[in-house]
Amino acid sequence: MAIAVIMDFTGNNLDDYDKVVERLGLTPGGPGAAGGLFHWVSGTDGGARVVDVWQTREQADSFYQDTLGPISAELGIQQPEMTFYDVHNFQTAGPAA
Repeated sequence: MAIAVIMDFTGNNLDDYDKVVERLGLTPGGPGAAGGLFHWVSGTDGGARVVDVWQTREQADSFYQDTLGPISAELGIQQPEMTFYDVHNFQTAGPAA
């Protein structure tokens, strides 16, 4: 079952996020992590909000614990408040206009 994750970072900003993306070797607007279906980020008054949709909870947990966690710790990024949701439905990009 697909899972959505909302991560609210307090005390870290979009510059910190960009550093993590660079360390992950990802390109803004490009493909994401294996198992990820969708990802977006926005600045907030107190930091940043990241929203991901994954194919499974196991893929999300593995990425956050084994890949993202160590990089974030190395860069001094505080752990976010994380909320998980079972996804009832999601849609992908439509045909090009």
